[in-house]
Amino acid sequence: MSIAIQSRLDEFRQQRRVRAGSLIITVFGDAILPRGGRIWLGSLIRLLEPLELNERLIRTSVFRLAKDEWLRTETIGRRADYVLTPSGRRRFEEASRHIYASHAPLWDRRWRLILVVGDLAPKVREQVRRALFWQGFGVLGGDCFVHPSADLSSVLDALIAEGLSSALAALLPLFAADSRSALSARDSDLVRRAWDLGALAEAYSEFVAAYQPILDELRRDHLANVSEQDAFLVRILLIHDYRRLLLRDPELPEVLLPGDWPGQQARLLCKELYKRLEPLSSRHLDEMLCLSDGSVPGDDGMLPERFSQYDPLIA
Repeated sequence: MSIAIQSRLDEFRQQRRVRAGSLIITVFGDAILPRGGRIWLGSLIRLLEPLELNERLIRTSVFRLAKDEWLRTETIGRRADYVLTPSGRRRFEEASRHIYASHAPLWDRRWRLILVVGDLAPKVREQVRRALFWQGFGVLGGDCFVHPSADLSSVLDALIAEGLSSALAALLPLFAADSRSALSARDSDLVRRAWDLGALAEAYSEFVAAYQPILDELRRDHLANVSEQDAFLVRILLIHDYRRLLLRDPELPEVLLPGDWPGQQARLLCKELYKRLEPLSSRHLDEMLCLSDGSVPGDDGMLPERFSQYDPLIA
């Protein structure tokens, strides 16, 4: 048995409070979406049981995800499948483009700005601020939101999806002047003013500290002491922890980040560890994941390969 893997699993099990809904979102996005986006509830319960999540907690969490329109129910006899809704699938696919990206985004050296040029009620203004924060925007003053590479039309679509269409008339999206020639002191100053990267850097360092021992063991032992179940559980925790970091990360291009930015180390670690765990964990899914009618869904081949440009140096 891998000592590092057992340590990480024990650490998770000993948490006093687990956000089961968030973990289930990770399971759907990483393991279930590539296999058709549906699962029998009993199968989901069995998959998560080794993490010591009880059945009642899982049922309650899935019910809430259905209420929030991430999932819908399809009843087959006395059993029920939970299926990703179209909006839930879109949200997962958008998240996947960030989680499984093979490299940091490139920069065309133009800043994207969204200016508040009209009146917004305080509550709506705060809703807009939070929505843009989750899109990775930094803030300058109270009325200027900035990002180096966001697709502005997609950002506005996301605001509409969040029920903020009435606020669009007060917002002005635009590109700042082109600064293609070289990274300027002005760019660096803008990053310092718009984002507080200190806490995020610390969180990335903690992620590396948690998972580097596992990767070091696998490099030495080549999965010799890892069960299919443990490979799956660690794969889920790896992507879950990494996804939570990305929710806070504006994903600035490397040229705008400090030279010792730990997010790059975390990205490379996540890629290699995921690739090493994937074969064993996929066999576990083949055995454990099923639908209400007893059938076993296979990979539907509709999604691009995860970390497709990654070339692991595995001896």
